[in-house]
Amino acid sequence: MIQIIPSEQRYKAEHGWLTSYHSFSFADYYDPDNLQFGSLRVFNDDIIQGGQGFGMHPHANMEIMTYVIDGTLEHQDSLGNKGLIEAGEVQRMTAGTGIYHSEYNHSPEKPVHLLQIWFIPNQKDLSPSWEQRKFSREQQLNQLLPVVSGRSLEHALTIHQDVTVYLSHLQAGKELVHRQQEHRRMYLFVIEGKVALNETHTLSAGDTARISGLSELHLATHRGGEFMLMDLA
Repeated sequence: MIQIIPSEQRYKAEHGWLTSYHSFSFADYYDPDNLQFGSLRVFNDDIIQGGQGFGMHPHANMEIMTYVIDGTLEHQDSLGNKGLIEAGEVQRMTAGTGIYHSEYNHSPEKPVHLLQIWFIPNQKDLSPSWEQRKFSREQQLNQLLPVVSGRSLEHALTIHQDVTVYLSHLQAGKELVHRQQEHRRMYLFVIEGKVALNETHTLSAGDTARISGLSELHLATHRGGEFMLMDLA
């Protein structure tokens, strides 16, 4: 089964300083039929205006992934971590028993574009932790690069859940195949360009596909595309 959610069907929260597109129930948006997809609980596509951001706030018992698409995000947390998340960098936090953090646009003028993603952990009350890594465009070129995983994969950040998140920059005319067991789920989000899925669907930037019951996924592009793919239990 492949369910396509076009970009314009996402819930749009407009706050002036923040424009956020919610793929699942979040904050003021609640839909009992759209709470999560497997362990994927939140997938927000955020644009934060210059000099603005989220002040210090708490999280608990959640695995939180941040991917900066464009711009620079300034991070600070109660573990003592403080620094910048540049475009192409991925951050992973285990909220566990409790963590406070803040996120601000580092630039006073240029907007920052990021994905804020939450997974339900496979264990409660873990010790809070944090890690961050940059992944270059060359690493993602015409392949599925694992950037966050519950498995021990080289270079991938560690998450406490049976999920692997891939990033890819697919050049025009190229194709990728992803294989997995049929009982698992896949979640595809197009960041930029256009991506053809199994020769039956074409997705543009902001479009999502929720996939279940398939063991093989074919991804191709005629003009080039950037996307995120999740392999979920």
